[in-house]
Amino acid sequence: MKYIQLILVFVTFSITISCNNDQTKQITNTKDYRAYLNTSKNKSLENAEKEVNFWETKLQKTPNQYPYHSKIASANSKIFKLSGEINNLKEAEKNLLAANQKTNYNSAGYLRSLASNYISQHRFKEALELLTKAEYNGEKLKQTHLMLIDVHLELGNMSKVGKYLSKVKNFKDFDYLIRVSKYNDHIGNLNNAIKYLEAALAIAKSSNNQDLMQWNYTNLADYYGHAGRINDSYNGYLNALAINPNNSYAKKGIAWIVYSYERNPKEALRILETVTRENAAPDYHLLKAKIAGFMGDALEKENQTKLYIAKVDDKNYGAMYAKYNILLYADDTANQLKALEIAIEEVAARPTAQSYDLLAWSYYKNGSIEKALEISKKHVIGKTFEPEALLHTAHILKANGNQKEAQKLKAELLGAIYELGPASEQEIKNI
Repeated sequence: MKYIQLILVFVTFSITISCNNDQTKQITNTKDYRAYLNTSKNKSLENAEKEVNFWETKLQKTPNQYPYHSKIASANSKIFKLSGEINNLKEAEKNLLAANQKTNYNSAGYLRSLASNYISQHRFKEALELLTKAEYNGEKLKQTHLMLIDVHLELGNMSKVGKYLSKVKNFKDFDYLIRVSKYNDHIGNLNNAIKYLEAALAIAKSSNNQDLMQWNYTNLADYYGHAGRINDSYNGYLNALAINPNNSYAKKGIAWIVYSYERNPKEALRILETVTRENAAPDYHLLKAKIAGFMGDALEKENQTKLYIAKVDDKNYGAMYAKYNILLYADDTANQLKALEIAIEEVAARPTAQSYDLLAWSYYKNGSIEKALEISKKHVIGKTFEPEALLHTAHILKANGNQKEAQKLKAELLGAIYELGPASEQEIKNI
């Protein structure tokens, strides 16, 4: 009898511990974000659309006033960021080209604006050409140097990044802090990346700049997630939504926490359903496809994948979704050669460690495991700390018989399941 009682006590204790673990696992609360999923108006979007109409009307009345082109482009860029509609980014480009043509490409301000547009389109080498010209021009040189940091970071020119960071060094300057933060994240120093971005947030708060605060909250939330600080990450996204209830990126961030940390794919899809209604960016459909796949819903996974492909077929996207396309096609036997072709183009346009990882992964998926290892050793291993690249590298090492090195990465990857998503857990354990 005592033995049975002891078992019952043990079972009760185990259930209590299990329940407590479940409670600590729960970070989100639908009450926190429910109101943000039912927004009927997007005031920021409405204001940006009014701004476009205002300046277009003025330009029609006085076509010789070329500065209006820049005003229209600025408003169109805002619309793109808020709605994900690619046509607005291309309209902004058209107007910025007009402004630069009118000034014979001699205005550093217009050159920087067009370069910013090209960065958004992932046309980094073209952006660099414009910024080099702006630097030679010399007007507001600090602004040009800040943007040169951005573009060199995207192109993997780390020595150039260091050079320009030293030119604008100022730990009391928001623009410098966000760039030195990104640089530290790139080289794998996440603690410093967080520290500098927190300092930048303090500056944004002191100036009460709502746009900068919103941007800062979401980026800091991303970093917190990478660091395993899930509750801080969640609060960051909520803070961004408190400023702008239509912040699709913040809603996506919460959806990821719900899916990857709390393992509640149904609720994550409910959140993302509201996001795809208000934002046209194609990658939201890929995330929905990933979650549907995790749920075992093959039909919905296929449906969301088709929606993604239909959107990125628009030539206006150019190379903006090259990474997503490579990863998607590499997993599709019928399109693995297509993945390799895109990866070769991506390395030519953007020779970063991440691009080379995609190239190595494409070769691996096409059966060229020795070629994949050669690329990984030369361009990836020790040059990027992104979990996705580490996962690809582990597979490539294992396929080439380097089991010991693969196991070292496996140990690290087991701590990155949140970032990679729950579907990766078994994949990592099988390495």
